[in-house]
Amino acid sequence: MSAAGAGPQSGPGPDQGTQPGAAAGEPTGPASGAARPKGALRDALGGLTTRGRSFLAAGFAAGACAYVLGQADLLRVGLLLAALPMVCVAALLRTRYRVSSGRRLSPARVPAAAESRVHLRIDNVSRLPTGLLMLQDRVPYVLGPRPRFVLDRVEPGGRREVSYRVRSDLRGRYPLGPLQLRLADPFGMCELTRGFSSQDTLTVVPRVEPLPPVRLSGEASGYGDGRQRSLALAGEDDVLPRGYRHGDDLRRVHWRSTARYGELMVRREEQPQRAGCTVLLDTRRTAYQGSGPDSAFEWAVSGAASVAVHLLERGFSVRLLTDTGMSVPGPDGGFGGDSSDVAGLLLDTLAIVDHSDSADPSLSRAYDMLRGGKEGLLVAFLGGLDEEQTAVVTGMRRRSGTAVAFVLDGAAWSREPHDPDSDAYGERLRMLREAGWTALPVAPGDTLPELWRGADGNGAQPKAAPWIPGGGAWRGGAA
Repeated sequence: MSAAGAGPQSGPGPDQGTQPGAAAGEPTGPASGAARPKGALRDALGGLTTRGRSFLAAGFAAGACAYVLGQADLLRVGLLLAALPMVCVAALLRTRYRVSSGRRLSPARVPAAAESRVHLRIDNVSRLPTGLLMLQDRVPYVLGPRPRFVLDRVEPGGRREVSYRVRSDLRGRYPLGPLQLRLADPFGMCELTRGFSSQDTLTVVPRVEPLPPVRLSGEASGYGDGRQRSLALAGEDDVLPRGYRHGDDLRRVHWRSTARYGELMVRREEQPQRAGCTVLLDTRRTAYQGSGPDSAFEWAVSGAASVAVHLLERGFSVRLLTDTGMSVPGPDGGFGGDSSDVAGLLLDTLAIVDHSDSADPSLSRAYDMLRGGKEGLLVAFLGGLDEEQTAVVTGMRRRSGTAVAFVLDGAAWSREPHDPDSDAYGERLRMLREAGWTALPVAPGDTLPELWRGADGNGAQPKAAPWIPGGGAWRGGAA
């Protein structure tokens, strides 16, 4: 909630503790008998509309002609024409009502190509009715044109609510605001603009596609009926108890620890060991061709978001890892946290992820992050691979239990003609599969749910279809 004054008066309001009646960037004075802010008259004269400037120029011209011709009646007409805009400026400067504004996004986080509604609220917190109000909210160009609204008279203590929709095909974080309030006199001679200080942020996250349930190799060891359990104990005597909490079962009281610490202690409950998953996203600029919502990189980002959310819903502990070594959540790549919080964190991170402009575009830093611990499930979204990067990726397989790779065909996404005598892309897939990866080829038009069915390590590997002359790519399908 923010507030702006229509005139020079300022003072406390209902929603702001101090000086809500001042516009952003304006100096304020005492609540009563305040002098006009310095430069207020100059700003008001600068707000003269074309009509107001025309009246003022016509008045001066009529006065000059009356002086030359000696016509008193023409002088009166000139004075009237020149005085009317000045009276309107003075009336706007003496306006003493104040208004406050509020903005609400519904929702504040939306997937790409989805709409969000922005609700604006205007409250008249003064004892005088307002005149004609014109509202304009600042929005980035990618979200659409700037919304403008015209509000008629708002009674003292009254409220008006308006709303507009925003939509973006590009993910990112977009600022909304500040809201601008334009005041105009009834004759349209002068307009004054006052800006509110508050801003909000709309987060456009990648599209998340629902994925079919797939039995992944090694899943039973960490989740489901065959999940492992570990006790938070350090021996048979349970030397790591916790303090008693209201509602704990008295049968869990550990009397030896109670006597040792002098307070009531209880045994810890068994904690389920959740299966871990790492989603690796290749962000190297050299690995992808093209740009825009339908580019290969955007497909990979959307795929990483879909897999992360899907596995979180199935009970996995998921982290996001990029080729730069960035790990979310946690700088050490640790797993854990509430699934809904982790999902929001991952989506917010993927909303602003961009190509890495490293001088050494390599996947070696991601490989170093995997060497620090035992990975359960590794799902990688990879762009174009050369021989060196393929060797790095094959080494990652030894650091995980199950490894699934979605490898995008750079030539197909760039729509370059395919050379059947030099199929480096197919050779890279063969090397990954020989190293133990479940390597899935991705071409334009392929959908992630269909490819995800081929992620079953016990199922059949997807086989590449024969190259079709003129098709521009090797097409692969999930078994």
